[in-house]
Amino acid sequence: MFDKKKNAAESYGVIGLGRFGTALVKTLAAAGKEVIAVDKDEAKVKAVRGYTDYAFVIDELNETSLKETGMQNCGTVTICIGEQIDISILTTMLVTKLGVPHVISKAASEVHGEVLKRLGAEVVYPEADMAVRIGKRLISGNLLDYIALGDGVEVRRITVGGKMLGKSVRTLDLRKAYGINIIAVEHGQQTNVEFSADYTFKEGDTVAVIGKVGKIDKFEKEM
Repeated sequence: MFDKKKNAAESYGVIGLGRFGTALVKTLAAAGKEVIAVDKDEAKVKAVRGYTDYAFVIDELNETSLKETGMQNCGTVTICIGEQIDISILTTMLVTKLGVPHVISKAASEVHGEVLKRLGAEVVYPEADMAVRIGKRLISGNLLDYIALGDGVEVRRITVGGKMLGKSVRTLDLRKAYGINIIAVEHGQQTNVEFSADYTFKEGDTVAVIGKVGKIDKFEKEM
């Protein structure tokens, strides 16, 4: 049983080891975090035991079985059971009752998500988020990735091309022209966040910009 209360903020629980849950366990473990992973499928549990010492088979999700794994000692628990709505809601209630400070639940629909929010969970929609991400990449051929922040603000990684090539950061002055800021310049395997205003963009560069969605959209269309 996991019982390291002093490391609670750095410990994570993952309930449900489908593709989403398994990928989450691997990502957290690779970052050196303590992870409790549980599922009713023994094969799925065995598959993550190479990444965490705290992988358990639970036949029935209830308060007692979760406590036996030490789930209550985690700083964050993610419930990755979006498809089984009744079990997802029940498990979210149980984890919240255990006093876990940060509960994240995967939702299969907006209605499901609203119920989970009312239980005090942060809600994620992996399939919908991925669809939006793919859609954005299809619409904008030079978009590599993005992070949506609050109040309509995004961070986007964009391949440099068109009018940007051969121009310096100072000459483009994206803050004045579009109201957006360059926060990083990447070339090859190197990422530079302390670039000079005289840096001249070249083929193969990638920029990370931050700003309002509409302003970044305008910049992409005009560049």
